[in-house]
Amino acid sequence: MLQIEELDLHGIRHKEALEKVKIKLEQEKEKGQFSLTIITGNSSVLQKLIFENILEDSEYKYYIPSWNLGQIIVDHVEL
Repeated sequence: MLQIEELDLHGIRHKEALEKVKIKLEQEKEKGQFSLTIITGNSSVLQKLIFENILEDSEYKYYIPSWNLGQIIVDHVEL
């Protein structure tokens, strides 16, 4: 069963937020497949930092849902 988790980054400085994302992704990957909703709020700067520093060169699938532009959804499925 796919585990859906959430990480809320409201009120956290960018450097600390990036560390929290890295740690959370590692923790979830150890459990197997997952879906993680990263709540960034209205910070397009933070979203860009997460994309460039963590997600772009990773094995994860990710997108910003059209129904909430203040989130990034990251999926990891093991085949």
